[in-house]
Amino acid sequence: MCVLLFRSICLLMQVATPCVLFAASPSELILRGGTNAEMAPQIDYTLLVFKPMIEKFGFQFNCDLKMRGYYPKGGGEVRVKISPVKQLTPINMTERGTITKIHGRAFVAGVLPLKLANEMASAAVRCIRKEMRDIYVNIQSVQEPKDKAFGNGNGIIIFAETSTGCIIAGSALGKRGVAADKVGIEAAEMLMKDLRHGGCVDQYLQDQIIIFMALANGVSRVRSGPLTLHTQTAMHFAEMLTKAKFTVNKIDDQESGIENNIIECTGIGMMNPSL
Repeated sequence: MCVLLFRSICLLMQVATPCVLFAASPSELILRGGTNAEMAPQIDYTLLVFKPMIEKFGFQFNCDLKMRGYYPKGGGEVRVKISPVKQLTPINMTERGTITKIHGRAFVAGVLPLKLANEMASAAVRCIRKEMRDIYVNIQSVQEPKDKAFGNGNGIIIFAETSTGCIIAGSALGKRGVAADKVGIEAAEMLMKDLRHGGCVDQYLQDQIIIFMALANGVSRVRSGPLTLHTQTAMHFAEMLTKAKFTVNKIDDQESGIENNIIECTGIGMMNPSL
């Protein structure tokens, strides 16, 4: 068992997961800090996008959210249990399919009123329906239980699920002086931007899967939108550290101006010497 304190629990989980997958025995991590922090994935994104998508590499892990914690106090806690693997399997995610479901949660915690969550949710739904009239959008307004959340905070996260198993998300956190409806619109616009390019991953999952592609045994292919600087950096260092080989095939639609990329990686097939 390892207990770690960090500003963002979700960033620490990203770093730790590839390491403990190749450990000699099952690992239990107790991560304490912020679950919904700026400049980092929200815990809901980690549980409902990052987790199911990286499990496509051939492993599963348990993630138990004990306490939510908000900036600047933190105070959150997540417990993660991961069993080691012999090897990771490559993935092929090049067809997004059709959008089948859009859902999410707008939350408030601490002393903040539920009215803020309702305003975030309503604004987000209105924004999405301007472009997607035929899909039901269900965003729940949530008052976090006081025994499950430390500190004050508010935010929203919205998920779009597809017929091929892709999950795209957009999110935003409330800030002092920013109207709740603006927060909802920010999350909705982030989601719609990622849906327009037709990729199988959103702009944030792009860089998070790079290390798993590099370690997998074989060729992985993932369709994405425009490459982020984080993704380019992740590929550069993954190649340096593992000797895996990445290539990016750019696909431009001249009429729509939409940019697609196929990220391809020949992984090194890392073996766990203990299994």
